[in-house]
Amino acid sequence: MYEALVRLYSARFGRPPRSILEIAGDGSNRSYYRLIGDDLRTAVGAVGPDHEENRAFLSYTDAFRAAGLPVPEIYGQDEAVGVWIEEDLGDTTLFNALVEARKNEPGSQFPASMLPIYRRVVEILPRFQVEGGRVIDYSVAYPREAFDRQSILWDLNYFKYHFLKLAHVPFNEQRLENDFSALADYLLRADTSHFLYRDFQSRNIMMVDDEPYFIDYQGGRRGAPQYDIASLLYDAKADIPHQIRDELLNHYLDALGRHLEFDRDEFVKLYRGYVLVRIMQAMGAYGYRGFFERKPRFLQSVPFAARNIRRLLASGMPIDVPELQSVLERIVESWAHKGEDADALPGLTVRVNSFSFKRGYPDDEGGHGGGYVFDCRSLPNPGRHVEYRTLCGRDAGVVEYIERCSESHSYWNHVRSLVDSQIEEYVRRGFTSLTISFGCTGGQHRSVYFAERLGAHIRHSHPEVNVRLSHREEDRWPRDTEAKEPVERAERVVSPRDRTGGPRPTPEDGAEGRRSRVARGT
Repeated sequence: MYEALVRLYSARFGRPPRSILEIAGDGSNRSYYRLIGDDLRTAVGAVGPDHEENRAFLSYTDAFRAAGLPVPEIYGQDEAVGVWIEEDLGDTTLFNALVEARKNEPGSQFPASMLPIYRRVVEILPRFQVEGGRVIDYSVAYPREAFDRQSILWDLNYFKYHFLKLAHVPFNEQRLENDFSALADYLLRADTSHFLYRDFQSRNIMMVDDEPYFIDYQGGRRGAPQYDIASLLYDAKADIPHQIRDELLNHYLDALGRHLEFDRDEFVKLYRGYVLVRIMQAMGAYGYRGFFERKPRFLQSVPFAARNIRRLLASGMPIDVPELQSVLERIVESWAHKGEDADALPGLTVRVNSFSFKRGYPDDEGGHGGGYVFDCRSLPNPGRHVEYRTLCGRDAGVVEYIERCSESHSYWNHVRSLVDSQIEEYVRRGFTSLTISFGCTGGQHRSVYFAERLGAHIRHSHPEVNVRLSHREEDRWPRDTEAKEPVERAERVVSPRDRTGGPRPTPEDGAEGRRSRVARGT
């Protein structure tokens, strides 16, 4: 697999990559890697165990790019091995951008700065559904050519077996099956002749220079356009306010009207049914990942979904499905209240520090007396080299020096794995404070690099967690602005999410359920 990735990268860029780093992901069986060249040109390498799914993604991508849609370029592929390399689209998903905007605009459930971005996204969606639907080859659709009755029932039973049963929600099996059948009949009254993206949500939209790019559409098939706009607007943890949903829905309908003629009132009527089935499908995924695979962060989305159900119930079910309505009411009763009081449940704050062992261990600012201290002194020390003595772990030269050392990759993987598991357990148990500190000789190079890198990783992979980053020795660092590397070079290695400095997040800094990408130098 590595040989295939190296071969594809070399064929594209004329030389092999300097390093191949794994990108963490929880949402699929595919594996992703970041390939980095000596000139910092990057690509994402993908390994897919299911050749039919791979074929669908690659075929759709070629068709979408030919139609001028914003999707990643495929640089090369080896179908026999099941690998390909593609354009690296950055670390910023639409969801991450929304989380950061909320931090920058406290008190705003939906920051004003995000509205034009979401409007742009819903303007592009009809192009995938109509223009894309005309050019793709549905014969390669995976796992089914259409979101038909069979597909709908698969989703409804996914909800039943992976959420209702695992969450111990009582129901009458036969009456629920009857309601599922009635709901499927109702949904199929919609126009199902267009492309259904299938997983059109905020973590599958990458922001590159404030423009959206789209990924993970390999499950797409022929279906009703209502499904995708419901997926975006009822994306659970995005938690879009009801009024904003209505505004964005109307904006989407205006955009759709420029591509095809349709009955707006009938569309909206059936849309409510697709909102319901999409929420149920997502809850099946939360249950499977959370209860069965024991990944508690997926269960954090359930209260948001339950509150969405509560609003649907308040406005009336789209059709008469009494057993399903009873089940949904039980979910609302058990889950909707969790996390509503932000003051009572402030969430977890992770304090990430760097320090010098010469001045002792850092103080316990969290007051809980726990956490981790990681010793970086076993790693090669940039401070021993004259050219790095006036730089710190945020500067490009130091970042490149540390990342060239193989010991650093092993060290980071162990730290990241331990911290990720600890954060998940702290969140599950409702703890509010965790401190993680990195120490080195002077508190200037290695400890700063890993503190910055861990802070970026936590913000990206655990966006619900608050991060406080500090460098205790910063006021003691030697200053020599003449020796600093040019700003332009530094910016090439920092995350597009944070142009204020810090090491470039690498692939293992991936987001929940999906990969991160960087568009640069290609």
